Amino acid sequence: MDRSYLLSQSKTNLNDVCIAYFRDIMFMNENVKSKVVDGVCEIISTVREGTAKEDDKSLLKDAIDLFHQLVVYTSVFEPKLLGKTQSYVISWKDDAFLKKTLTEYVNDTTVLISQEIERGASFGLDKSTLKDILVLLEDHLIQFQAEFLAEDDAVASILEVDDRFTLANLYNLLDRKRLCEKLKNPFAKWVQDTGTKIIFDDKNQDDMIIRLLSLKTKLDSIWSTEFKRNVEISHGMRSAFETFMNKTKKGDATWGTDNSKTGEMIAKYVDLLLRGGSRAIPSRLTSSTTKQTDDQDVGGDEDEKDVDEDLLINRQLDQVLDLFRFIHGKAVFEAFYKKDLAKRLLMGRSASADAERSMLTRLKTECGAGFTQNLEQMFKDVELGREEVAAYKDRLDHISEKPGDIDLSVNVLSASAWPSYPDIPVTIPADVNLAVQYFEDYYKVKHSGRKLAWKHALAHCQLKAKFPSGTKEFVMSSFQAIILLLFNDIPGDQRLSYEHIKSATGLPEAEVKRTLQSLACAKLRPLTKFPVGKEIESTDEFSVNLAFTHPRYRVRVNQVQLKETKQENKETHERVAEDRNFECQAAVVRIMKGRKTISHGELIAEVINATKSRGVLSVGDIKKNIDR
Repeated sequence: MDRSYLLSQSKTNLNDVCIAYFRDIMFMNENVKSKVVDGVCEIISTVREGTAKEDDKSLLKDAIDLFHQLVVYTSVFEPKLLGKTQSYVISWKDDAFLKKTLTEYVNDTTVLISQEIERGASFGLDKSTLKDILVLLEDHLIQFQAEFLAEDDAVASILEVDDRFTLANLYNLLDRKRLCEKLKNPFAKWVQDTGTKIIFDDKNQDDMIIRLLSLKTKLDSIWSTEFKRNVEISHGMRSAFETFMNKTKKGDATWGTDNSKTGEMIAKYVDLLLRGGSRAIPSRLTSSTTKQTDDQDVGGDEDEKDVDEDLLINRQLDQVLDLFRFIHGKAVFEAFYKKDLAKRLLMGRSASADAERSMLTRLKTECGAGFTQNLEQMFKDVELGREEVAAYKDRLDHISEKPGDIDLSVNVLSASAWPSYPDIPVTIPADVNLAVQYFEDYYKVKHSGRKLAWKHALAHCQLKAKFPSGTKEFVMSSFQAIILLLFNDIPGDQRLSYEHIKSATGLPEAEVKRTLQSLACAKLRPLTKFPVGKEIESTDEFSVNLAFTHPRYRVRVNQVQLKETKQENKETHERVAEDRNFECQAAVVRIMKGRKTISHGELIAEVINATKSRGVLSVGDIKKNIDR
């Protein structure tokens, strides 16, 4: 019949007729249909619960094939399956919502969605059914739970432990429903809270920038990998950094001013890098780059290692500059950077001249030529100073009367470009004084009308010292050298009293104590203190430490000039705060000249806008400046 009669009559074949009869007479019987469909759904439930037998799984696949052959899949089976699936998903969600943390919920939801799709495909479900099941899962487990998935404290707990796996799953879940932007606020809030704790942690202020750089590196990694470089989340992160980096509070750390402690610590970290080179970079900040550079060093030479050091320094400077960009008021950074740069230049403590120039170029690009004008002048002064000293020494070679055998080197500085330094009284040795006088006479003849103001507190020198263990060459501050020279004319075992040292040097008491402490109480001790102790008292006595030894011939004694005193820190902060008040008053005058009449609120808003590049004052302080 199939091959001749039915084919010639253009009628259906026997197979289709039999399937239709089987469907209409057998399957569509209400009693049979409900039992078959319910049974298949029951097997699917056991598969979801993990209690299904292998025979049941095989039976399930055959049953779904039967539904397809009988053409009842869409009309009979699919609605029932989707209804059961919805009930299962809602029940699973309700149970998970009550018992699971966000981490457990996110990871289990990811697994559930993956399993449901894999199971459906393996059992032969239609693509349309799989799509509907996926919509059910995403609606009930993601869309309807969006607030739970983006809850501030829960997201913060995941970020706190740096659970990258959960973060990736969380982002991917929200991305299914285009809800990734919901992570922006909790992520930004955690960044802001964490950053605020770091900058206001008074006990660990020395590590502030290292911790901020670690945080920034971690967040950049999360953003680029787990959050797939989402633009909105990036905006939230940078906004959070900008907020907490500019937070200030009047406290002991800033000597009761509104100054930014972050600006000060960034300047000090840059100083640490430029003084110490790559050795000063903390290991936790270089761990990510060490692997890359190690491979390059194998079989290489010293030049390649130098290149790697420069690479590390430049990379660190770029990262620090990224933090620096967030700061609104650059005045605090400028003041401390200028002060530290001056010490590095005057004492020759820069690890790399190239790194110094590189940082200056970065600042010029970031803040403009006006910001770096004085800094550039400082470099020029040092260069001109070398030329001046070379010309002076050349002149000495052509005269018969010379100022002893002291090798004098002088830096002539422009007072307007350099930080201001106090005049500390001191009695310098006669032979040094003679050399200084020779240079001053030479300079006045060459540059008539100029006045030299000597800052002996900034001077450093090299002098030889003979000990029983051998001769050493000390590199130290001028005050340290002046005190040591007092022991030249006395026997090695004789002591000098504190009062005698103070009288002979003419130094103020604070400087005498500070310098003696560096010579008799530090790691390297050319002097011995009696009685032994860490603090210098007016009753103490001192003698040469005849037992002094050191493996090197040239010894760099702890230079107290490089260490910032509390008084210096306070003066810098107070000077910046005072300058900001003057800038605020000048802004008020400029605005009033232009506007003539303005409301008080508008004036404050315009003053904030006009002065934010140098550092914003509190509204209360702005009001005081308007009164002034």
